[in-house]
Amino acid sequence: MAVLADQLSKVVEKTERLIELCAALQEENDLLKLENESFKVALSASKEKNKELDEKLRVLKLAKSFSETNEKTLDIKQKINEFVREIDKCIVLLKK
Repeated sequence: MAVLADQLSKVVEKTERLIELCAALQEENDLLKLENESFKVALSASKEKNKELDEKLRVLKLAKSFSETNEKTLDIKQKINEFVREIDKCIVLLKK
């Protein structure tokens, strides 16, 4: 009978340890779930920031292309004005 009581005591002891381990694992699991959720929120925020930065980059590239076009247009207008002045000078010289 003592052997049976001893075995029962060991089973109860092991069961208590398993219950404690289960509780600890459940607590760790809950913490990991919270951490996972915070990472999901951070990832979502990062994706949103990335989208905003991509949009800003697109706008900057577009603005740069417009400014380059405006510079080229100004250069072309200046060249045309120079040619017109030269032609006017030639016409004046031809009239003399």
